[in-house]
Amino acid sequence: MTELEAETSTKSFFILYKPKDIVSGDFYYAISHKANNSSNELFYMCTADCTGHGVPGAFMSMLGISYLNESILEKNLIHPNEILENIRNGIITSLNPEGSEEESKDGMDCVLCAYDFANMKLEFAAANNPLWHYRNGELTEYKADKIPVGKYGELRPFRNQIIDLQKGDIIYTFTDGYADQFGGPQGKKFKYKQLEEVIKSVAHESMEIQKEKLNTAFEKWRGNLEQIDDVCVIAVKI
Repeated sequence: MTELEAETSTKSFFILYKPKDIVSGDFYYAISHKANNSSNELFYMCTADCTGHGVPGAFMSMLGISYLNESILEKNLIHPNEILENIRNGIITSLNPEGSEEESKDGMDCVLCAYDFANMKLEFAAANNPLWHYRNGELTEYKADKIPVGKYGELRPFRNQIIDLQKGDIIYTFTDGYADQFGGPQGKKFKYKQLEEVIKSVAHESMEIQKEKLNTAFEKWRGNLEQIDDVCVIAVKI
């Protein structure tokens, strides 16, 4: 049983996780935590895509997970935007030690969610990757801040976005590996529009069937072509 399965044993969800290599630059993270200055226990879930794949990507994943634990469990930060800013500072410091001659801009794109199931609210912050919210047949995109969790130009703050949840809502988070896969009759990218159409066509199904159909659509599109990147798609049904 994965961490996410353990933490959401009473919730409905799926994880489509397809690393390109044995180790991956994509990772997912899930933990329930009640901060010292909070009245509610929150369920944190992160869907992340680190720079690179294989061993370099896995190294960045380890850094990302380490700073998630530090931010949530040690520093008791509550809001996702504050957590991402703390992770960004940690990654920049780790990859650019004092006295280093070359500046590293490695980092990660991610969506970090904080579910408050007791009050049916979702707070999240999104770095380059959006969040999709399905309700009553409609799929709404919440756009990401166009900045990574890492060194990149001006270090602008991340936005904290809030959704009032209803029973039956489904939250989809993902990395870019699915949409960027080449395939089909002309060897082109799958793209987000087609991913949106697939999700809307399967969202009424059980989580298990949704996962199967998304995987089938991906493999059918890829055909005999090489998988070009790590793939991670996660859905949580309220």
